[in-house]
Amino acid sequence: MNEKGNLSEYKLNDIEVGLKKTFKVNVTESMEIEFAKLTGDHSPLHMDEAYARTTNLGTRICHGMLLASFLSRLTGTLLPGKYGLCLSYSVRHLLPCFPNQEITVEGTVIEKSNATRIVTVKATIRDSSDKLVSDALLKVLMRE
Repeated sequence: MNEKGNLSEYKLNDIEVGLKKTFKVNVTESMEIEFAKLTGDHSPLHMDEAYARTTNLGTRICHGMLLASFLSRLTGTLLPGKYGLCLSYSVRHLLPCFPNQEITVEGTVIEKSNATRIVTVKATIRDSSDKLVSDALLKVLMRE
């Protein structure tokens, strides 16, 4: 379910090129801590403010893969939702995102193949200043 408790149930015939879905997330300190525990990635660039201040970034940054994990929420609950199975993610991290910052995740259908039942979604993750932090290309198999 998405943040509003709704699960999209798009079927292949319902999907058109240009279909777009968006949601916002505040990437909290507790998310960063839980992500580090889950993955074992305790890099000081993400977890140690004193160390991060000594780097060219000047402060801690969010795990890029934490941000990318919201792409699973995009495909699994919104676009397409219930009947989609993500086959691949191609993600680029372009700018750092900082803890306790709101991000906007947006996905747009850019291609649909009736023959293979695969939908291609172009996704973006933007920070609170509307700067492009990450982008991705997602291939989603439609199961129904």
